[in-house]
Amino acid sequence: MVMNIKPIMAFMVMMMKIGILSTALAVEASEALPGCDEWCGKVHIPYPFGIKKGCYLNQNFSITCHKTDLNGPPKAEAFLMHTNIRVMNISTNGELHVLRPIVRNCYSYGDNYLDMNETDLSVPTMYPLSRSKNKFITIGCNHVGLILGDDQGTNVESGCISVCTRRISVVDGLCSGSGCCQLEIPKGLTKLSLAVGELLNYTEIRKFSPCGYAFIIEARRFQFLSSYIDKFEEKEVEVVLSWGIRKELELDCGLNARRNSSIFNGTHYRCQCLDGYEGNPYLRHGCQDVDECKYPWLNDCKHKDKCSNTEGNYTCHCPKNFHGDGRKGGKGCTKNSTSSIPIIIGIGVGLPVLLIATTTIYLGYKKLKFIKQKQLFFQKNGGFVLQRQLSQCNSPKDIVRIFSQEELEKATNNYAQDTIAGKGGYGTVFKGVLDDGLTIAIKKSKFMDESQTSQFINEVIVLSQINHRNVVKLLGCCLETQVPLLVYEFVTNGTLFDHIHDTTKHVPLSWEARLRIASETAGVISYLHSSASIPIIHRDIKTTNILLDNNYTAKVSDFGASKLVPKDQTQLTTLVQGTLGYLDPEYLLTSELTEKSDVYSFGIVVLELITGKKAVRFDGPEEDRNLAMYVLCAIKEDRFEEVVEKGMVSEANMEQIKEVAKVARECVRIKGEERPSMKEVAMELEALRATKGEHSWANVRLSAAGESSPFVESGSIGAVDDSMKLELPHVEHGR
Repeated sequence: MVMNIKPIMAFMVMMMKIGILSTALAVEASEALPGCDEWCGKVHIPYPFGIKKGCYLNQNFSITCHKTDLNGPPKAEAFLMHTNIRVMNISTNGELHVLRPIVRNCYSYGDNYLDMNETDLSVPTMYPLSRSKNKFITIGCNHVGLILGDDQGTNVESGCISVCTRRISVVDGLCSGSGCCQLEIPKGLTKLSLAVGELLNYTEIRKFSPCGYAFIIEARRFQFLSSYIDKFEEKEVEVVLSWGIRKELELDCGLNARRNSSIFNGTHYRCQCLDGYEGNPYLRHGCQDVDECKYPWLNDCKHKDKCSNTEGNYTCHCPKNFHGDGRKGGKGCTKNSTSSIPIIIGIGVGLPVLLIATTTIYLGYKKLKFIKQKQLFFQKNGGFVLQRQLSQCNSPKDIVRIFSQEELEKATNNYAQDTIAGKGGYGTVFKGVLDDGLTIAIKKSKFMDESQTSQFINEVIVLSQINHRNVVKLLGCCLETQVPLLVYEFVTNGTLFDHIHDTTKHVPLSWEARLRIASETAGVISYLHSSASIPIIHRDIKTTNILLDNNYTAKVSDFGASKLVPKDQTQLTTLVQGTLGYLDPEYLLTSELTEKSDVYSFGIVVLELITGKKAVRFDGPEEDRNLAMYVLCAIKEDRFEEVVEKGMVSEANMEQIKEVAKVARECVRIKGEERPSMKEVAMELEALRATKGEHSWANVRLSAAGESSPFVESGSIGAVDDSMKLELPHVEHGR
């Protein structure tokens, strides 16, 4: 079993402190029904669970106990109901620890490509996986792991990519994408499967990382070791399931004053002993009074010999000739006086003075603490770094406005639910209105670590360099909160992705509108590469990062992953970051980021506009999964008109659509040096809008290459071999 020793040691220390208490209670009362077995091997079986009929609440709580050696020492294994799910521990606090298999995908010598391996990890519907206690893990240097499930009829699909081009880059204990990646699992899953497969056919990586692994495991039990990419020997790992009692079952937690119940989701509840009691709350007399006076760590009496136990509590007395509160944290014991009049007078005079003084000191302390906290957040959120970077970039001081915490809370009615404009993996966007009537969008991340702080600062720095009508305008930021906030102009009409793929909420875009949006977007990227004071590579161009206003004008957003490029450099070596389907394959393999990486991503966006299909999809044949390969194969086979989205084609615009497709094909060439610059792309698209594309440079490039057909390209991604194919289940857009 994969173990992380530090949390387990802390748990053992805690258990040692309460060991005597737990033993005493176990002697006094069993946690099973009378006459029922309480153990299956080393697994404790408390009610409402049970082994024999009549020992469990209902069939859902039955445990099958298989004895493995009747003649030798007692050995037995517990299984949930009549499934093959092996139970390791049952807790009356609503947790069930079980063993679940891992899925692996190993390279065999001579294989050209490995299919994705998949395993079913479904559990009974009344035992969903605990989201807070488990993690989804993928191990390998060239693998993608996927988790596919069903949450009350809603498909849940997620995954992460684990890559590393060198063995030395994998670090013990670090599971953030290099050799190991991890995700939080969706809430409430019962029907799910895991899959793992190779990302690319890359023989050099297989030499030191021949296998990929994917599994769900109790988070505190896993600590990544670099040796796992060579060999990970575990077959099963421990997973935490949640359980409770259905509301309609006749099991009243409140049959006596020692227990009550709490609802943990909409359909189930759990019983729990009240404070001062221990035991099994699911039994009528299962909660036993704890004698806190017997165990020093359970009471805070100043004089331990003056502790007296009460039902569900305890009392701390004062020694003889003393009175008052005998607890350590109380007012203490006071010696008895012969006359209480001086005390009464002293209290009557001193109490108001003390109250005023205490209130004044407290309010002053609260104000000082609030100021210091805001200063601490300002420093932690990179405020001083941001100020230094802005000064180095020679940005005008008023280009980035610093908002106060109170100002943004007022604008959003303290971030009320009805002000939420959108949610994603990064966090939440709120819509707010300032006192001057300006409508704003506030980007609030879910959490922030050091790497995200630098990404936050990077987005502010990048946007401070940009002045373009088709870029979402950054108005300012707030650094006084625990998680820093970015404030933008509010773009009213959603994302380009929504308008292309969600026709239930949006009217389909005409070809003229699509071409204009493509041209405007190309103009923005060309500006970033060629006209900004410091060249900028966006690094995450995709349809979800292109917003539309009421006039369907394109607004490029999300510069958190962007890079400023010094003028004396043409490429940067950096950790691969982007979105599956839009990611430049040359950048993925070499980690060398250039302006041509944005050109590739833009080419995929144009193909989306032409076809109305997603960048990566799995609802069709294998050869149709990658959008670029799907379109370019159709072009090569002279069936381009089949892939164009129905409803926007006419005899007048079909030739123009073909010319735009040629531009997109040039953008998605495998080699970056063969792709056009974004300045060329922007000029070509603008010319096509005006001239219908009769003299496209895309045609000139094809003629120069000596190609016989204007729609066949041997150097494009449509001609790549099988080593560049992606074999993945369905994955939605996301980093």
